[in-house]
Amino acid sequence: MSKQQLEVIGQDAACCPGLSAAPLDEDQAADLAKLFKALGDPVRLRLMSMIASSGEGGEVCVCELTPAFDLSQPTISHHLKLLRQAGLIDCERRGTWVYYRVLPGVLDRLAAFLAVPRDAGADA
Repeated sequence: MSKQQLEVIGQDAACCPGLSAAPLDEDQAADLAKLFKALGDPVRLRLMSMIASSGEGGEVCVCELTPAFDLSQPTISHHLKLLRQAGLIDCERRGTWVYYRVLPGVLDRLAAFLAVPRDAGADA
């Protein structure tokens, strides 16, 4: 099996201000759009949720993810690959199984971008 280089985007947690802090520039918007686009599919959103909510160790085996869907294993692998390319998750092969985990800071970055400052909500 050949090893493909995947472009990982969205790793710079300080790149983007919050949604209500200041307008995004073109590069910031493009960077964040790739993250949200990866999460824009219901299957990928569920996969991300399953991985992020995994218990002990913060990782989950692909053998636990696949049965949760009425999709083929190659389709699940494709969705996981798109989440990896977007810089949301990473994986590690152990024998014949692959274990997935959320990359550090990714959920915090998305939450910080979407967060509205507490005083801004008081004016509404």
